Amino acid sequence: MSDTATLSRTAAAHQPIQALMIAIGSEIFAIETAMVREIIDPVPLTRVAGAKPHLPGLINVRGNIIPLADLHERFGMPAGHTTPDTRIVVIEVEIDEDPVTLGIIADKVHEVSEVSRANAQQTPRIGMNWKPEYIQLITKWNDEFIIVPNIAAILG
Repeated sequence: MSDTATLSRTAAAHQPIQALMIAIGSEIFAIETAMVREIIDPVPLTRVAGAKPHLPGLINVRGNIIPLADLHERFGMPAGHTTPDTRIVVIEVEIDEDPVTLGIIADKVHEVSEVSRANAQQTPRIGMNWKPEYIQLITKWNDEFIIVPNIAAILG
């Protein structure tokens, strides 16, 4: 591999991530803004028989039917309750090389901010009830640890 390719990959690994900060339970997650399509108020959910707990049903977003993901279950948190702060973050993620649009329930949407890859921490292998493959990286934002989730792994 050339020195230029190695330097380019190293520089990209230290580029900050533009991310939408959302709360799910008591945790702060950073969703890369390139994936975010829109943020909407909660809409009625159509439950699907036999659906996985983290994908309980479908929602209608301006005539488009999309799956709704509830990450509370995937991260071992109690189910959230709709509050005035609850929003649905509509994202597009690539799964098996196909773009998939879906909504994610957020207990609260904070702001768009930069998060540093340079301060990234290794995902602990013990002491967490989360699967390490669900976490792309852990870093700091406003003196708090935040999680950049691996959405494709969470949904798989």
